[in-house]
Amino acid sequence: MKAKVLTIVHQEHSTPGRVGEFLTARGYALDRRCPNMGDPLPADLTGYAASVVFGGPMSANDEHMPGIRAELEWLERHALPSGCPLLGICLGGQLIARVLGARVGPHRDGLVEIGYYEVSPTRHGSDFLDSPTIFYQWHSETFEIPEGAEHLAHNDNFPGQAFRYDGSTYAIEFHPEMTREMIDSWCRSERGAPKLSLPGAQPHEAHLEGYDRHAPETDRWLGWFLDERLLVATAG
Repeated sequence: MKAKVLTIVHQEHSTPGRVGEFLTARGYALDRRCPNMGDPLPADLTGYAASVVFGGPMSANDEHMPGIRAELEWLERHALPSGCPLLGICLGGQLIARVLGARVGPHRDGLVEIGYYEVSPTRHGSDFLDSPTIFYQWHSETFEIPEGAEHLAHNDNFPGQAFRYDGSTYAIEFHPEMTREMIDSWCRSERGAPKLSLPGAQPHEAHLEGYDRHAPETDRWLGWFLDERLLVATAG
């Protein structure tokens, strides 16, 4: 039987993108759940090699939404205590930060990161990111670093780009899962297109040019991260 990875998405047609492609290429079966569409989340994670919580258009503070409330409760009661490797991307990372007691909210000056932006390792993050790297971003809110977590990556406008907690839980603000088709779809969508005019956002064509320029490096990092950090504890 193939080892499984739990993938949690937030919309009916959401996909795990390059993360899913990389995992299936490594022989993992993906168990896709969408709590916002009523899917239950497993209380027992012993059959999983890892869990990945992806991004979405809602806020980590939207506890009035049953799906978001269910994820927060699942993270607190099951995912974090289990010790099963866990990755949260953008909204997923913000949900982890909230459960760990950190603030999640908008930039104090109203800035967003929508497009490609440089992310640098902190002095504690050289084993996570070896040099400044340009990643795709799409967020208007961000997380602060929880107490007891290792701050791994930052940039000037959004210092909270990545943290590690308890050795096997990672939260990142950027999106290594993106394909060119996903980026184009987000930029053209009814919900996404208006956000390209927010302060700090880049125009549509810059997103696609950025993908063509930076995807090989972010793919290299993603493969390394999955093999050497997230899945290393369960590779055997």
